[in-house]
Amino acid sequence: VQLQASGGGTVQAGGSLRLSCAASGQTFSTYTMGWFRQAPGKEREVVAAISWSGGITYYADSVKGRFTISRDNAKNTVDLEMNSLKPEDTAVYYCTADLPPYGSMGDLNLYDYWGQGTQVTVSS
Repeated sequence: VQLQASGGGTVQAGGSLRLSCAASGQTFSTYTMGWFRQAPGKEREVVAAISWSGGITYYADSVKGRFTISRDNAKNTVDLEMNSLKPEDTAVYYCTADLPPYGSMGDLNLYDYWGQGTQVTVSS
C-alpha cells in the first residue's frame, strides 16, 4: 500500500486547508483510513479517521468541530478538510491506513501503512 499526501501549506490562524491522500491498492475500500500529525517536540497524534464504508468517523478532541474527514472509494482518496486553523495545528500531517483486522481508530500503533507527510503551518 502506497500513500501520498498533498495539500499542505501556510495559512493564517482562522483559515482553512484541505489535505488529500491518494492510495494504491485494489482493496482500498476495505481500509480504515486516517490522518495523524507530528509537531516538533510533541508525540504523534491521530487527528481523524474514517471506516472502510465511511459510516464511522473518529476525531481527536483537539480538532472536533473544525476538521472533517471524508473518502471516495471509487477514486482511492481520503481528504481532510481543516477549518478554523490554529497555530497549534502546525505539524507534518501524514495519511495512514489500517488493514483488516481493524484496530482502534485513535491508536496510531495499530495502523499498518503511512506515507510521506505534508507540512501545515498556521501563523498567528
